[in-house]
Amino acid sequence: MKEKIKKREELLGIIKDLKAKGKRIVFTNGCFDLLHVGHVRYLEEAKTLGDILVVGVNSDASVRKLKGPKRPVLPAEERTEILSGLGCVDYVTTFDELDPLALITSLQPNVLVKGGDWTKEQTIGKEVVERSGGEVVIIPFVKGASTSNLIETILERYEKRT
Repeated sequence: MKEKIKKREELLGIIKDLKAKGKRIVFTNGCFDLLHVGHVRYLEEAKTLGDILVVGVNSDASVRKLKGPKRPVLPAEERTEILSGLGCVDYVTTFDELDPLALITSLQPNVLVKGGDWTKEQTIGKEVVERSGGEVVIIPFVKGASTSNLIETILERYEKRT
């Protein structure tokens, strides 16, 4: 599955060729630290919106800036490999920026997808995608399914008791 993991430059060429063949490109992004059922359902739904699903993954440095010094739990190499193992995911790439705007601008996806914890108006890259005739889709959030909740559950169940 590692053949699905691409550097940005390589991915740009692949996406350009796929778009020339009439393929509908769906893009989403996130940290995807400790993959859980919410992530899987979200990605499966995103895939139904087009032909090719591309997932942008925050680098370790960008996750730390967004989530704090204890995150990510899993390094980017593992997070991308896990995502590449999902049948609904066609390509995975990492980005170092705090947000995916530069990646979205270069890829020009037909569909930009975010989870229900975002609104269309808050979605970074909305203007870029809509300006080129694409659409932004918000997929409902899976209640209770979050990496933060998962970490809290692990800490509660396994912390040392004195």
